[in-house]
Amino acid sequence: MTSASSSPRKSRFGFHIALGMVAGLALGLVARALGPAGADQPNGLAVTLALVGSSFVQLLKALVPPLVLTAIIASIGRLRALNNAARLAGQTVLWFAITALIAVSIGIALGLVFQPGVGTAVPASAAAPPHSVGSWLDFLKGLIPSNFLALAASTELDGDAAKTSLSFNVLQLVVIGLALGFAALRSGEAGEAFLKGADTLLAVIRKLLAWVVKLAPIGTAGLIGNAVVKYGWDTLFGIGRFALALYLGLGLVLFVVYPLLLKAHGLRPSRYFRKAWPAIELAFVSRSSVAALPVTEAVVTDRLGVPAAYAAFAVPVGATTKMDGCAAVYPALSAIFVAQFYHIPLGGIDYLLIALVSVLGSAATAGVTGATVMLTLTLSTLGLPLEGVGLLLAIDPILDMGRTAVNVAGQALVPVIVARREGILDLAAYDSADAGEPVAA
Repeated sequence: MTSASSSPRKSRFGFHIALGMVAGLALGLVARALGPAGADQPNGLAVTLALVGSSFVQLLKALVPPLVLTAIIASIGRLRALNNAARLAGQTVLWFAITALIAVSIGIALGLVFQPGVGTAVPASAAAPPHSVGSWLDFLKGLIPSNFLALAASTELDGDAAKTSLSFNVLQLVVIGLALGFAALRSGEAGEAFLKGADTLLAVIRKLLAWVVKLAPIGTAGLIGNAVVKYGWDTLFGIGRFALALYLGLGLVLFVVYPLLLKAHGLRPSRYFRKAWPAIELAFVSRSSVAALPVTEAVVTDRLGVPAAYAAFAVPVGATTKMDGCAAVYPALSAIFVAQFYHIPLGGIDYLLIALVSVLGSAATAGVTGATVMLTLTLSTLGLPLEGVGLLLAIDPILDMGRTAVNVAGQALVPVIVARREGILDLAAYDSADAGEPVAA
């Protein structure tokens, strides 16, 4: 039960996030005026903004692996209480595909209307093959865990020094969690204890998450400020029709397609956006669906009324396979841009292939910041020059903000729609005026 004294505190969270964005913008402009971030001796304000933003995202990412793993395992146990668990999973995958198909159709249509690759100001010298290339074989191999913790090591050369870092493959974590959960179901009494332990650990991790999310306004200021320092808003206005077409496409998906789908299911879009906005904001500034996953899972259950047993399955899976921005609008528009730049005509079969890759291949972006892997997968399927990726890399960070925001909005939308269609959505929670905290306090 929400007390009268706690309600104002809850309603101020969104305001504090917005305040953090405004503060970050102002501080970023000041830091940029003091000196470029790429100088030999960057100014202290620029360094501070970068440190604050990266530290906040790092804290969120540190909680993602145990959150995903325990949430998936616990959800397997909870799904037993639902009579239609298999149908829920099927409906989730179906609506992932439906919304992806709509998004990629918008990307193709805008590419044909705007023709962003015709007369572009991007010099041909910018064309260069990407460091990461996606393929269907890599995607299939990526489903198989390379080790029990889904850990992967990567090494980058920085001058004469080599820097090795570890990362988690989130899609593999989902596979591991599903395997452990179903194995526990078939292990009798020992399995029951295991499932209860996962549920208890999940509650502890959510408490840790609640503490981290309280730092979101400060982290937002650092992330926005660092983005302004590194890229500057003037870059956005100098990239021409491609950026305009992309952001128009993202806007159509976010503010036209999603509201229409909600209205078609008898749900008020205003309630959805008000309650899901913290996750969408965090995705915009962090440029990572993985970093925003904990907040997305929390708003879907705590604010939008989706049952925890279903959301614990749908949201982590969505964060690794549901990418309407990175894997639908963007690769469709980019493929058309590259084809036009190299004067390569595309036919009806090519556009169908773009749609097919977007619907089936979006999981290839799992655990990857940005959409390079998905774009190269699309280009290679169409036989277009992979060097065309280099034409877009310079402006990618600014574009990635909008793409990731749409990704996360779709990841929150589909569980709401499926829960509504299956009659398990808590309409009182969805329609309540009190947005509440983004995570359990």
